[in-house]
Amino acid sequence: MKKEIVICLGSSCFSRGNKRTVQIIKDYIKEHQLEDKVFFHGTHCSGNCKNGPIVKINDKEYENVTPENVIYLLENIFRKD
Repeated sequence: MKKEIVICLGSSCFSRGNKRTVQIIKDYIKEHQLEDKVFFHGTHCSGNCKNGPIVKINDKEYENVTPENVIYLLENIFRKD
């Protein structure tokens, strides 16, 4: 079953780093040959702006995700596989 990664592209999250985070996640998926195992897409505001930037992985919402900590998050998620 594919993992779903959803990144908030609402203006608040986007202005606080999700523009860079999108590219980091894309690069991570490509570098680890996960294209067939991940459905990665954006969404509009999730309504949790004060705790953003937001990334959701398989229905679990992660708050305060930044370009600096997203690799750590991805490593923890994919290490379990």
